[in-house]
Amino acid sequence: MTHYVPEGLPDRIRHFIDGEFVDSVGGETFDVLDPVSNETYVQAAAGQQADIDLAVAAARRAFTDGPWPRMLPRQRSRVLHRVADLVESRDARLAELETFDTGLPITQALGQAQRAAENFRFFADLIVAQRDDTYKVPGRQVNYVNRKPIGVAGLITPWNTPFMLESWKLAPALATGNTVVLKPAEFTPLSASLWAEIFREAGVPNGVFNLVNGLGEEAGDALVKHPDVPLISFTGESRTGQIIFGNAAPFLKGLSMELGGKSPAVVFADADLDAALDATVFGVFSLNGERCTAGSRILVERSIYDDFVARYAERARSIVVGDPHDPATEVGALVHPEHYDKVMRYVEIGKAEARLVAGGGRPEGLEQGNYVAPTVFADVAPDARIFQEEIFGPVVAITPFDTDEEALELANNTRYGLAAYIWTNNLKRAHNFAQSVEAGMVWLNSNNVRDLRTPFGGVKASGLGHEGGYRSIDFYTDQQAVHITLNEAHSPRFGASPVE
Repeated sequence: MTHYVPEGLPDRIRHFIDGEFVDSVGGETFDVLDPVSNETYVQAAAGQQADIDLAVAAARRAFTDGPWPRMLPRQRSRVLHRVADLVESRDARLAELETFDTGLPITQALGQAQRAAENFRFFADLIVAQRDDTYKVPGRQVNYVNRKPIGVAGLITPWNTPFMLESWKLAPALATGNTVVLKPAEFTPLSASLWAEIFREAGVPNGVFNLVNGLGEEAGDALVKHPDVPLISFTGESRTGQIIFGNAAPFLKGLSMELGGKSPAVVFADADLDAALDATVFGVFSLNGERCTAGSRILVERSIYDDFVARYAERARSIVVGDPHDPATEVGALVHPEHYDKVMRYVEIGKAEARLVAGGGRPEGLEQGNYVAPTVFADVAPDARIFQEEIFGPVVAITPFDTDEEALELANNTRYGLAAYIWTNNLKRAHNFAQSVEAGMVWLNSNNVRDLRTPFGGVKASGLGHEGGYRSIDFYTDQQAVHITLNEAHSPRFGASPVE
């Protein structure tokens, strides 16, 4: 298979601090691989404490002395709309680079680039339309909420859909008047470097956006522990989230963390089976299975179980795996050989735990690159590792159930609680099940279709806090209560009577 390499790749990837592209202070770098050849295609600057210090200092100056936090919401909104216009106008190039860097199929990468533009448009509109509470006690008092940006926000983003997930954090952080230091995932730094030119062209002042590449243990760790960064928004693994929680504790930082998932898709016998099949196949194999909200555990009512498993396996075997740049590709290459090895270890674990009905190895004809055939395990026991642990690849576990109560017990039987998908035409069951399932987000008779106004986040080991819509505005602002007395303040008169 010929290996597609985009034209115009950078000769190196650098940090962006205070409006300038710079190397690491100490000259440190790390290799960046492309997931089809697994060869190093570029060196990226590896941020250390000194680089984070420079970026935070620039962001701090831009916050305390610069115009950005003091702009009218409409002014910031215009800049963010220009960002969205620029992202939209470059969506094909963004998708091409994202696909090369991540292994995501090109059609899906293009959709992610367009969603990134929509995220900026949404928060550009929301910040102008935003309203805050006012309370009146007639004749006595008026109380109102004064919302203020907090300062420097540290944003740490994952490698699975990097550009889009960066936009989810950048847009509300900037819309509310904060300045930012972004630390993108070390596996996929290519598309993040494009934000610098986009923001510069859109009119974002120097120092408002800063980018430090590097390893989580070095650059990410320094950002979390920096005393001048009061906010950390992180998307990634639950274990990393626990470390960040501990490191942020001495500073009492604001934390928003969207972590791992092992989300159930529950299919009842009365569901529209064709629609459920489409959604559950897409729900675990789109984005190469590297998605936090993947419906990676499918629970199926026993009366339709055998038929469902057979049809599901047939669909999985027919999925087009191949060159990420080919528009016909449905599953591309996993992001990195380390991650490929992890997923393949789980495939081998699954073979010992359950019945393999599709996939189970490398697809034929794809000897090079991080390719995994879409893999389906049936009859998976609730205590199996492939039922309990996040695999984050094109691997799915299917388990039967007999009653609604058993389905709910199985759905809730993991440490995670990010998303849940429920397929039934029984209205009462749908709502009762949705309200009982331990998940931050539930989709009824639907795949993962996001409304940007709704909260995004998980329960249990799947996260802390929520972003999305007004929840993002809440996270990136301080809400100050201001109280005004309208008549005499009737205070108790301590000390008014002289002591004899």
